[in-house]
Amino acid sequence: MRKILVIGAGGQIGTELVMRLREKIGNDQVIAADLKDDCPEALFNGPYRKMDALDRDDVRSYIIDEKITEVYLLAALLSATAENNPAFAWKLNMEGLFIILDLAKEGYLDKIFWPSSIAVFGPTTPQVNTPQLTIMEPTTVYGISKQAGERWCEYYHDQYGVDVRSIRYPGLISYTSLPGGGTTDYAVDIFYQAKLQNKFTCFLSENTRLPMMYMEDAIRATLELMEAPKESIKVRSSYNLSGCNFTPKEIASEIVKHQPDFQISYDPDFRQKIADTWPGSIDDSPARKDWGWKEEVDLKELVRLMLFNVNVELLT
Repeated sequence: MRKILVIGAGGQIGTELVMRLREKIGNDQVIAADLKDDCPEALFNGPYRKMDALDRDDVRSYIIDEKITEVYLLAALLSATAENNPAFAWKLNMEGLFIILDLAKEGYLDKIFWPSSIAVFGPTTPQVNTPQLTIMEPTTVYGISKQAGERWCEYYHDQYGVDVRSIRYPGLISYTSLPGGGTTDYAVDIFYQAKLQNKFTCFLSENTRLPMMYMEDAIRATLELMEAPKESIKVRSSYNLSGCNFTPKEIASEIVKHQPDFQISYDPDFRQKIADTWPGSIDDSPARKDWGWKEEVDLKELVRLMLFNVNVELLT
């Protein structure tokens, strides 16, 4: 019987991932874990465990004692947040991964999901249709840790047969949780400000093009990757994944079609320097070929869904 532990369940991806996993295999079979004392309200329908991803003894004993079969390891400091505390970001992003990889190496886990990011790319990477295999010279601690993590995932698979799977997520856009410290978070906050009828000040310049994805597509991709036959998974570092790509100016123009009075201004901050090192579009043909990936939500539909669903009460 599958028994899944999602570490970092209180974050942007984790909450929705737990909800979908529980729909598929049952509430009691999916344990949400996070550093927070209290379980997110959206996850009250199943078990919750307070857990520090860096507490090796606690993580190991819980997974072994509870006979966990799969771990989704989402605990990490995101790009902008990590730059404020690089030493801890490296520790969290790397040591947490080793704890889980070692458990799988020892035979306690059947399967692992670990997310990577477009942050693994850098200023020397081709920025248009960035290929799966390319130059990767990241300039942020988040990107450096994710690139190193990809190499270790591949190593544990090749050397020890660990079934670890990964996606290089683009910027993710969701209405169920607030932004979590990422460079692409303007594309979430913009909808809250639009609903509040506020003028929005973007921390990126108007023509900064970045790959983005609606959260529902990202969750579906994660589940499809994890459910694919082992022999179909050809990439054991991390798969490129693409949804859509746009600039702040383009998403604002789409919002104006629904709310003609919406206004945007631009005041780039330190996150602009991060964004300038990332691709503008992604070639994800290996994911399409190996396990049948296909996005469903484009920019037009993304804006419609977000404006309809965003709940400004989350800001209070």
